[in-house]
Amino acid sequence: MEENEAVLGLLRDRLKQGSAPGNRSDDARLALLIEGGSSRGVYSSGMTVAIEQMGLLPLFDAVYGSSAGALNGAWLLCGRAGSTIHAWWTPEIMRGTIDVRRALRGQPVVDTRFLVQTVYTTLMPMDFDEILASPVEFHPLATDALTGRSVDLRPAVKNRAALQSALRASTAMPLLAGEPVDVGGRLYVDAGVSEAVPVRTAIEDGATHLVALRTRRTDETTREPGRAERLVLSRWFARKAPGAAAPWRDRVARRAEEERLLATHPATLQIRPPVGSTRIGRTERRPGPMRAAVDTGIAAGLEAFGAL
Repeated sequence: MEENEAVLGLLRDRLKQGSAPGNRSDDARLALLIEGGSSRGVYSSGMTVAIEQMGLLPLFDAVYGSSAGALNGAWLLCGRAGSTIHAWWTPEIMRGTIDVRRALRGQPVVDTRFLVQTVYTTLMPMDFDEILASPVEFHPLATDALTGRSVDLRPAVKNRAALQSALRASTAMPLLAGEPVDVGGRLYVDAGVSEAVPVRTAIEDGATHLVALRTRRTDETTREPGRAERLVLSRWFARKAPGAAAPWRDRVARRAEEERLLATHPATLQIRPPVGSTRIGRTERRPGPMRAAVDTGIAAGLEAFGAL
């Protein structure tokens, strides 16, 4: 496709020239968009490993991440996407992060505090300082709990603590992850409520070329919430994040608009799990499916960039 070739052509030119942020011979802005979706982010995580293995990160000007995509982007920016990929199928980490039985005790099903402030600091340390110092811009997104707007948290991420809070905010799934997260004095919930693929934000920032790491196959679509889900989450939004209720209810239309923007942008390369890949739910944690999804994501990334 012409759109793909425009992106691959820019990547080839930058690769040949040894281009790096702050030392470009072109005026393009190449953005890496990373979709999340809780456990479904395992696919985009594998794709970041392909980028890391091929040494392509310096060719990008910015990384935009939504939900688990923000976590995947952070690992890529500190050069540890490949060395930490095993976390997706390590039972101790996945059980500590996702446990549906905690709902019976009134506790979060998805424990982002454990993930960011225990796993990422003790069990599998993330180099937060390297992310903050990266010449490739990092843009973690979240949804403002009061306005429902998609917010780029980059301006608020000025130190290690703020970065940790931003990662938690981006992945604060309504109800499942507990309370909204405070970043810079405002409360936020999961980025996917307002912008599952951070394409609108990247375009508004002036991106001329896009690479989108997707976690949904082309035959997977966003569905309207069921009656029980609407009832439970409507109550939660009313108490915890009133502004985020409207974008959550309109999620089918929002996802359709994101697909339209990606399909019509003149220079876009989308990388998706192929049709037939394992369907990964939001709270999947079984080692077999998760490891298979990682391998699929890596293979999809290597294939997409194989022409460079």
